[in-house]
Amino acid sequence: MVSVERRTFHSTTTVSMNSKWQSVLTLDAGRQRVDGSETALADAIRRGADLRIYTEFLHNEHIETGSSNDELVKEVSEFRVTYLVDDRWVAGIMTLRQPILPPAGFGPRPSMSFFMYNQDGQQAIARPLLDGTPAEGKKGPSPIVDIDDMPKFHQLENWDEDTNAPSQNFVYDFEQYRYCVRDDWHELLHHDDQGNVLSGTFKELMIAFEQGCETKVAIQGLSGDLGESMNHEVIVQTGPGYFNTGQNLFSAGTHPVVRVCPAIPMRYLSNAWDFGWLMVRTDGFVARLLVDPYTLAFSKSEARHTMRWFAR
Repeated sequence: MVSVERRTFHSTTTVSMNSKWQSVLTLDAGRQRVDGSETALADAIRRGADLRIYTEFLHNEHIETGSSNDELVKEVSEFRVTYLVDDRWVAGIMTLRQPILPPAGFGPRPSMSFFMYNQDGQQAIARPLLDGTPAEGKKGPSPIVDIDDMPKFHQLENWDEDTNAPSQNFVYDFEQYRYCVRDDWHELLHHDDQGNVLSGTFKELMIAFEQGCETKVAIQGLSGDLGESMNHEVIVQTGPGYFNTGQNLFSAGTHPVVRVCPAIPMRYLSNAWDFGWLMVRTDGFVARLLVDPYTLAFSKSEARHTMRWFAR
């Protein structure tokens, strides 16, 4: 057999090698399961799978209410950060989205649109505004909004409406919800918050890294300091990686992360979410560069977490 140092990276796990996107759960307009299963979705996310969600709506019910354009619009959105709560409940967050009005262009104010979808179709959005307009409203609950010309929109909670970081939890009755995964990541290393290996090997991860493979990390308890928290993992892809060969230490910068206090279902609350970037290491260390969404002020902090590392 070819030595491990020279061989081409391959999975030592039993996960599917299929790199195509597959639907694992479909809900109807009433958010009832019509195909697949919640268990299949959770199993895939636990394996590090990427998540995209397909939905359908009518243009004049959702984008341009009251217009004569009643065409069906099909949407697929990516959820770059996924949560696995209590090892059984899945939620995904869009982390790169600006508000747009398809097919015309962008929305009226630049902001991040941190849409969050739960496995049962319950939705939420947090929107830190980026245009610098002063916002001096008080934090806390805001009046529930009833939009007369959007009967399929049902707001459940409204928070911090007059601040720089309004958020809300809601359900929009899409014609269909289809949860699609790309399940071709391979877990290569699992260590505790001090870097002690629980399964896999550091060498396998480095072989994949040196061959140019993408890497992803599942961080246990990352959002636990945002309030009364449930057991959870936050799973996010990494960008630049660095192998310090003398220290036998790997570090990587993550893609943007949105931290939300975990619950079932996942929801935004006042003072219970933020966003930013992480630098993660294979000794359990996490450096955090986080943004206060109400002030857009950056702060640095450190923590230690149990982590699982994947490669593709």
